[in-house]
Amino acid sequence: MDTLDEVDEIVHRPSEAFVESTNVWQFMQAYDIDDYDELIERTTSDLDWFWGELPDYLGLEFYEDFDEVRDASEGPQFTEWYPGAKLNVAHNTVDRHARVDSGTRNHVACVWEGEDGEVRQQTYHDLHRQANQVANALTERGIGEGDTVGLYMPMVPEVQSILYGVFKVGAVAVPIFSGFGVDATATRIADAECSVLFTGDGFYRRGDPITLKATADEAIEQAGHVEHTIVYDRLGASDPETDLDIPWDGDRDEWWSDAVAAQDDDFETRSMDASDPCMLLYSSGTTGKPKGIVHTHAGTLVQPAKEIHFGFDQKPGDRFFWVSDIGWMMGPWTLVGNHAFGGTIVMYEGAPDHPEPDRFWEMIDRHGVTQFGISPTAIRALRKYDSRQTESDEPSGTEGSGDDDWLDGHDLSSLRLLGSTGEPWDPESWRWFYERVGGGDTPIINISGGTEVFGCFLMPMPIQSLKPCTLGGPGLGMDIDIVDEDGRSIRDEHERGYLVARSSNPAMTESLWSGDERYLAEYWSRFDDVWNHGDWAQVDEDGFWFLHGRADDAINVAGRKVGPAEVEGALIDHDAVNQAAAVGVPDDTTGEAVVAYVILEDGVEPSDDLRAALRGQVGAELGKPFRPREVLFVDEFPKTQSGKIVRRAIEGAYTGESIGDRSSIENPEAIDAIENAR
Repeated sequence: MDTLDEVDEIVHRPSEAFVESTNVWQFMQAYDIDDYDELIERTTSDLDWFWGELPDYLGLEFYEDFDEVRDASEGPQFTEWYPGAKLNVAHNTVDRHARVDSGTRNHVACVWEGEDGEVRQQTYHDLHRQANQVANALTERGIGEGDTVGLYMPMVPEVQSILYGVFKVGAVAVPIFSGFGVDATATRIADAECSVLFTGDGFYRRGDPITLKATADEAIEQAGHVEHTIVYDRLGASDPETDLDIPWDGDRDEWWSDAVAAQDDDFETRSMDASDPCMLLYSSGTTGKPKGIVHTHAGTLVQPAKEIHFGFDQKPGDRFFWVSDIGWMMGPWTLVGNHAFGGTIVMYEGAPDHPEPDRFWEMIDRHGVTQFGISPTAIRALRKYDSRQTESDEPSGTEGSGDDDWLDGHDLSSLRLLGSTGEPWDPESWRWFYERVGGGDTPIINISGGTEVFGCFLMPMPIQSLKPCTLGGPGLGMDIDIVDEDGRSIRDEHERGYLVARSSNPAMTESLWSGDERYLAEYWSRFDDVWNHGDWAQVDEDGFWFLHGRADDAINVAGRKVGPAEVEGALIDHDAVNQAAAVGVPDDTTGEAVVAYVILEDGVEPSDDLRAALRGQVGAELGKPFRPREVLFVDEFPKTQSGKIVRRAIEGAYTGESIGDRSSIENPEAIDAIENAR
């Protein structure tokens, strides 16, 4: 959307009692901060004060204190945070909570639910013992400080022990999305040069067993480097009586039960420099070779701890559930941020709508979830199953999904905060999430940052009022701005521009694994000494921040640029449309033209009249040049497991160009439907 008229109404206003119950309000009282504006100004302008106070304030434990908060003598591109400090993420997330005198030793660290309904709980004592066993298994296989260890794992509780066990020995964890195919997995193994890979025989997805081991083997053969593969038995493949046949290399492969579970459960966690790397998170690789993003012990600990404590108001007894995979940033972020405080996370293995569309609502009720995070696209898909939508988005002439009110009968009153990330919202779906899932009084903490910063540039605080779709404002301690093509700040002019960071933060990537050249070119070359994040952003006249999609995804129609999210937002504004995806395609006259695909609400039939109405709506909202050249109707979009629409696949399906690696796409059959629609 070019304007912010659609989201101009303040919908959520927290009560005074709620505000005064929050962690961020307590912080403000401790430092004599009067209001939200002063909070943001102080934490983002005096970085040394804020980040210097934070470790002690949050109760994080360093083995040795830092000499100074940061050394920026080589510029913001290569800032060293907490020089002189010694720490280990695993000490803070596991060891100290498992002490006999901790009070959290027998507290539940993880509630896990398999797609088949199996539920397991893991205490901090359990997690500590198992992480130590992982550390001993790694040490036995020659893994030490700076070595890389791959995690190509199903979402089972053991991913926590593996991650923290890698941290314990001072090695570097390389999480890899379990939905990746051979090429994507091999690329990451090869770039990181992992000598040990943890994987599983497989997992369950929509009731069917999905095997991982064969894919892992092919990826290893293609990438090399891996000398030891430790295989977790999720599907029962280790049982000689099973019908499940998976490949096995007797010289390299070992079952978890032999390699890890048989180890001693005592290990002394290693003290690491604050700037020592502990994790490589890879970008999705939608353009070019995936980037190996380097995160340190200090940044990996402090950033998510800050965001979980202040933004998501973590309290003792909370149960935090974010829909993600260990291979995406939000997986490790969820674990570290909650476990830094001895908190409980909820982990789920399978599909959001299996066996029925109320799976998440059932889990929130059953496990007493207090914070629930999900992508906007996933909410748009789940909204289709609700026959009682909010008045503002009830499709005219339809009854939603008929008699199935999938939210009814589930007690969601345990929810205190909702969360979302990954892409821009549309107002109707935001309101549905707020009103139907959150009950009309639960704030949506809509966050945006990225793999590169292991956290959030933008994040509402729970003390804020909210407009639909807003991201609130800058995260605490995040010195960000909006600039025009020349790098001039325009945030106070309420115009759309580039989202940038003027200073680094502790979790900002320490260059790239492949070296500085690409790192500087990707993030620091557009503006002088300013990080270019690649998003369109805008601040409205009331100070609320909004995103408009990726700046580098802009569709250029005869020299005029529009973001796909703006076109999609205009389409979703129509009562008949549930989801939309817009792409730019070659055009002989205008250079590029907009092509739109839409998923209609249940009960709405495709027609030429509707197609014309949708083209007209986009033209009315964004201008005639941006009316879609074509509007095509489909039943589903190609998406990642986390619910993001894969636009590159849609564009390739339309133009006939090679889509490339499809391994991150959960439903590749949707691409065929896109091709047939044309």
